[in-house]
Amino acid sequence: MTVQDLAAAPISFRPGELEVNADGTGHLLGSKCRSCGAHFYPVREACAGCLSDDLETVRFSPRGTVYTYTVVRQSTPAFEVPYVLGYVDLPEGVRVLGQIGGCEPGDIRIGLPVVLSVEAFGSDEEGNQLMGYRFRPDEVGGGES
Repeated sequence: MTVQDLAAAPISFRPGELEVNADGTGHLLGSKCRSCGAHFYPVREACAGCLSDDLETVRFSPRGTVYTYTVVRQSTPAFEVPYVLGYVDLPEGVRVLGQIGGCEPGDIRIGLPVVLSVEAFGSDEEGNQLMGYRFRPDEVGGGES
């Protein structure tokens, strides 16, 4: 791997919360309690259910369903409006806040199946792409799978 390859390598804007693969795909990372089986996002040091500190880091499903959302029509100049923020329920039982894109705000509805999309949104001082996430309508369907 060359210095140019390293400089172009995509990196997560939130290391430890978003795993970014070399091909641009990725997964949200969270915790699973080995004692009671509860899941959490983001990664935790202790279980909120049973207070155990025996947790493992897990990859969450990239698919979920919209729990609720809002259309943001006024924001700072850095963000183009309107955009949609929503809570997405993942099959592991966690609820994640994220932007929902890939369609018009009027097309989003509660219960809409969505899929995680890892996207570049800038670069750091070394020229590495900074990667973040949003959710998009799941064209394959299925929601919580």
